[in-house]
Amino acid sequence: MNTEDKERPSVYPAHWKVAFGPSTPLREGYQVGRETTRLEAGTVFIPGGKPLPCDVVWECDIPVTLRDGVVIYTDVLRPADQDTDLPALVSWSPYGKSLPAYPCPPRGVPPEMFSGLGKFEGADAAFWLEHGYALVNPDARGAGNSEGDIHFWGSVESHDGYDVVEWAAKQSWSNGKVALYGASWLAISQWGIAATRPPHLAAIAPWNGIYDAYRTHMVWGGIPNPGFFDFLQFLIRGANSSVERIGDMSVREPLLNEYWEDKIPDLSKVTIPAYIVMDGVTGLHPWGASEAFRRLGSTEKWFRINNTHEWYDQYSQQYQEDVLRFFDRYLKDIDNGWEATPRVRASIINAGGEDFVDVPFTQWPVHETRYQQLYLDAHSEILSTTPPTEASSVSYPGADGAVSFSITFEQDTTLLGYMSARLWVEAQDADDMDLFLLVEKLDADGNLLAPHRHLADTYSISPPGAPGRLRVSLRELDPDLSTGFVPIQAFRRHQKLAAGEIVPVDIGFTPRSYYVEAGQQLRLTVAGYNVRGTCVDIDATEDEVVRASRVASEHPRAANTGSHVIHTGPEYLSYLTMPVVETPR
Repeated sequence: MNTEDKERPSVYPAHWKVAFGPSTPLREGYQVGRETTRLEAGTVFIPGGKPLPCDVVWECDIPVTLRDGVVIYTDVLRPADQDTDLPALVSWSPYGKSLPAYPCPPRGVPPEMFSGLGKFEGADAAFWLEHGYALVNPDARGAGNSEGDIHFWGSVESHDGYDVVEWAAKQSWSNGKVALYGASWLAISQWGIAATRPPHLAAIAPWNGIYDAYRTHMVWGGIPNPGFFDFLQFLIRGANSSVERIGDMSVREPLLNEYWEDKIPDLSKVTIPAYIVMDGVTGLHPWGASEAFRRLGSTEKWFRINNTHEWYDQYSQQYQEDVLRFFDRYLKDIDNGWEATPRVRASIINAGGEDFVDVPFTQWPVHETRYQQLYLDAHSEILSTTPPTEASSVSYPGADGAVSFSITFEQDTTLLGYMSARLWVEAQDADDMDLFLLVEKLDADGNLLAPHRHLADTYSISPPGAPGRLRVSLRELDPDLSTGFVPIQAFRRHQKLAAGEIVPVDIGFTPRSYYVEAGQQLRLTVAGYNVRGTCVDIDATEDEVVRASRVASEHPRAANTGSHVIHTGPEYLSYLTMPVVETPR
C-alpha cells in the first residue's frame, strides 16, 4: 500500500472556500437497493439494443467504505459462468450507476451498437463480460445514495478512486488486476486516480479526458469559462448531497492557485500501461488528452486520434476489440503481440474529402514535424510564407469585432499536432484584452469545410476549427512547461497594459490533424469574442437539460472594451506556426 497517498486528506481544506450547491434530485425510478439480478443470454435490455451474449450476474448497491469512513455504493456485473479470476474494469464518475443510464444509448450511437447495460460513457457489459471481465460501476462520493458531497476531480476523488480500485482487487471473483475505463469524466478521473498509484491498478484507458482543468477548460487562456460545467452540474444527481460549483470557482478564483493545482495530477507518477484516445473533430477534450499523453511517466503508452465523436468511437466494434487486446495483454498477461501496435495512430481530417484513418507514427508530437511560420500582413489581411517588408496594423472593436487572415495552399499539406501564434497587440482605451483565435479550413472559394459527422442526427459535434484564447494581462509564460512547439502560460499574476504599449503574446491552439489540398485555404481569425461558438448542441426533451443547455451556450466571461490593434511588419513579426508532416499515402 502507498502510505504517502493513504495519509493524504480526503476533504478540501477549509481555507479554500470551495463553492458547493445542492445536487440535482435523483430521477424517478433510480434503481437502488435491489437484490442480485441474473440476466439470461439473449436479453435485450433497451429497445433495439445489442442482445447480451452471455448470462450476467448483476450485484447491486454493494457498500464500500472509504478511508474517511464515508460509505459509497457500487454495482458489479460479471459473467454468470465465471466467479473467479476476473480482471475488473472500473468506470468512475458521479453520473449514476442506475441502468439503463441517461441518455441511452449515448447520442450518436446506434442502439444495435450498445446493450444499455453500461454506465454512461463507461464499459458496456454486452461486450466486456463475454470476454471475461467484471464491471465495477460506483456511485462516486455524493452521487446516487452514496454519502458525502460530489467533488470535481482533485485529491478527494483521486483517493476515493484508489480505495475502490483496491476494494475491487480483493473481491473473491477478482484476479487481482484492475483497470480504469471510460470517456470524458470517466477519463478525467483516471489521470488523478492513476497518479495515486493504487498497487493493483494495472492499466488505464481514458477516452478524451481533460487534463489540467484550469488551463484547458475552466479558465482557458486565463478567461473564466464556466458555461459547460454549469450545464454539467444539472446532470449530476444525488439523494442528499451537494455538488462542487466548479463554474463559480472559475469566476471566483481566476488565477492559478492551490485550489486548481489540486486538480492537476502529477502524471510523471503514472507508470502503468495506458491507451489514450483523443477526438479529432470535437472541442471539449483534445488539449487534455494530448497533453496527458505527452506528460505520462509510462513507457508503455499508446495514443490514437479518431475522426468521429468519442461515444461512436468508444462503442464501435473495431475499437472495443482494439482496447480489448490492450487489456488482455496487461490484465490477463496474454502474449498477443499488442506491443507491436504503433505508439501513435492519427486520423488526418480531410474536410471536404476522405479522411486518412489510423496513420501510424512513433511518437507525439510526431518526430517528422516541420514547424513553418505563416506571417500576418495587416495591410492586405493575408498569411504568407514570407514576412511583410512594411509595418502596418489593423484594429477591430474589442467587444464584438474580429479580423481574419488567409492563405491559399499551393500543394497538398498535412498539419498534425500543435499550432501556435505569436501576435504583437495593443489595447486602445483599455488596459487589458481578451483574444479569441480560430484556425479553419476553407475551400478554394472561401467556404468553410466541416469534418464528416459520422453521427446520428440527434447529436451535433462542436463547430469545426482549431481554437485558442488568451487574456493578455496573463501572457507570461511558464518556462518549465512551455516548449518550442507549445506556449503554456503561468497564470500567476496580471500584467496590465499601459496606454500605447505594444506587447508580444504567444497563444497555443487545440491540437489538430488537418489535410489541406492544393487550392484550398487556411484562415486565422482573431476576435474579441468566442468566434468559434459553443460545444453543446443537444436535441434535448427534458426541461432541465434544455435549461442547462442555454447556460452552456453563454460565451466565456470576456471583459473587452475599447479597440484591439494587431501590429505586423519587420519590427512586429506576427505569425502563425503550423506543424507540417509528410502527407500520408
